[in-house]
Amino acid sequence: MTARHPLDDPREPVEPQPEATSDPDGDVGPDHTDDGEPGAAPSWWHRDHPTFTALSGFFTGLAFIIVVPGTFAALLSAFFDTGTAEDLFPFVVLTLAVPLGLLVAPRTRRFGRYMVVGMVTTLLVVGGVAALVLWLLVSLEG
Repeated sequence: MTARHPLDDPREPVEPQPEATSDPDGDVGPDHTDDGEPGAAPSWWHRDHPTFTALSGFFTGLAFIIVVPGTFAALLSAFFDTGTAEDLFPFVVLTLAVPLGLLVAPRTRRFGRYMVVGMVTTLLVVGGVAALVLWLLVSLEG
């Protein structure tokens, strides 16, 4: 049976780990051995916290939808003329291989799911706001 870490079960109280005071370099502590090698149990900030993974995945998806197409368009317009840049812009869809790859790999699957949720939510919000603004512009003109 493997040693359990206190953070494995959220119902168990977590005792603070003792601070290392004997080594000025900080190499000796509850998660390091005397020779500086990592010990058996990582400290709490090195463990994968579910809220951190969800939030970072969601906001990565949000930034991915906003930054990647804009950067791709800026690079295309910097290196090519307008007609060629417009013809090459649909290749930005190939960047969707990144979140799909994250969904396939078991270690990054949870992060990938939240990244896709962030991407879809951003697309829905941007599309909804654009549709509302277009509807208001058309309805107020007539």
